[in-house]
Amino acid sequence: MTATSVILAATHAGVRTLTLNRPEKLNAANDDLLLTLTGELRKAESDPEVRVVVITGAGRGFCAGQDLGDVSGRGMTFTEHLNHTYNPLIRTIRGLEKPVISAVNGIAAGAGASLALSGDIRLWAQGAALTQVFSNIALIPDSGSTWFLPRAVGYQRAFELMAFAEKVTAEDALRAGLCERVFPDDSFQADVQAYAERLAARPAHALKLTKQALQAALSSTLDEALDQEAALQQLAGDSWEHAEGVTAFKEKRAPAFRRQG
Repeated sequence: MTATSVILAATHAGVRTLTLNRPEKLNAANDDLLLTLTGELRKAESDPEVRVVVITGAGRGFCAGQDLGDVSGRGMTFTEHLNHTYNPLIRTIRGLEKPVISAVNGIAAGAGASLALSGDIRLWAQGAALTQVFSNIALIPDSGSTWFLPRAVGYQRAFELMAFAEKVTAEDALRAGLCERVFPDDSFQADVQAYAERLAARPAHALKLTKQALQAALSSTLDEALDQEAALQQLAGDSWEHAEGVTAFKEKRAPAFRRQG
């Protein structure tokens, strides 16, 4: 494991785990944490040994949102701050050519809720919770929450959660489609690693193209999505992964989607 002041980075079996490391503040975000996390994500993208990225938090919290003390009296506008820190981070996560798992181990509040929602897959601990606390200090949800949340729960429910800063439990999150799996608190780290390793064993090139197709389809017409699928399917079909998958099917064995060397 390598450590920076605010991010812990570790790689095992093709899984790069990036841990927000301000546990004494429930991993509330300052500029150092946000910029370092963005940089670590870009390093993971360029590392051929990394097939899946996991973002999680140290201690009891996932991310309690913005550390207000870090921005107090700094003279930077809200717009400047978002464009300098959160927006590049969220764009990096969504644009990364590798799957990103948000492993929500505890409270995810404010911009931390946006980070929890931004992963390609969201895994929650049983004791985790999410809350859009922005309205408590008369701000609007940012860092992608107005895009992520209504796509998961619908416009009206998203507005209600944002207006009242309601807390969403893991059970409710699973039912509402805000996460894909909920694991016990005491085995969460091991369960996330096992899940991520399963994902890392899948065809990396095909998953990259799948992510690209899904991102495009979110803002396209059906005709545009059909054209995009046809173009990307050719790229997938021309790959060694496809040849391996077909060969493995014919030979009645599990495909080997990770090349040695």
